[in-house]
Amino acid sequence: MKFGVVVFPGSNCDRDMVHVLGNVMGQEVVTIFHKETSLEGFTHRDCIILPGGFSYGDYLRTGAIARFSPIMDAVIEFANNGGRVFGICNGFQILCEAGLLPGALLRNNNMKYVCKNIYLKTQTKESLLTQSIKPGTVLKVPIAHGDGRYYADAATMQKLKDNDQVIFRYCDANGNITEEANPNGSLENIAGICNEGRNVYGMMPHPERASEADLGNTDGRQIFQSLIESVLSTELEPRKAISSY
Repeated sequence: MKFGVVVFPGSNCDRDMVHVLGNVMGQEVVTIFHKETSLEGFTHRDCIILPGGFSYGDYLRTGAIARFSPIMDAVIEFANNGGRVFGICNGFQILCEAGLLPGALLRNNNMKYVCKNIYLKTQTKESLLTQSIKPGTVLKVPIAHGDGRYYADAATMQKLKDNDQVIFRYCDANGNITEEANPNGSLENIAGICNEGRNVYGMMPHPERASEADLGNTDGRQIFQSLIESVLSTELEPRKAISSY
């Protein structure tokens, strides 16, 4: 399995992602500059990552300019052909702006940037990110965003629930999904979703920042492990990480 990490002007979690996927998870990973126009060399078994950061300085609206970067036409085509795409924080915002995921990420309800550890409750096994995680499992993962409030109209929200597309909800340490545990005002405490085809994923928390013991938290690693295990057979050997830097 190969990962491609897209680098936009303002991305600041791309190297973290390359490190975790390559050096921690042992997978092949390459960086893709936003001005590229092709994903040649990637197959539907691979995964494109849109990392966190402040693409184009978050001007106009978060993700709204990055959605028109040259590489995004290829990412949209890749996703529409069944390729796996995973957006984290700003990447989630870009996927919503591009129409690959429903809804939008709005300004936090307290109108402040929030950076802290929060808790997520796993909602389903019907996703590559959680196939190896028992529903109800609580994960501690950090957030770092000013525009993380998930919003969708009533019809879209109902469809998300009917199709089991909600992957994570904000909760407290005991798994209680409460208003107090919601760090940004997201509707129904939604922290992560997938598309109907279950090949495009988005979440606001940063699992790459919770994947090593040296950081005091490895809960996020479970998400990457689930993604990899769901695609790779046990016979495949991990490949050495490389980067275009």
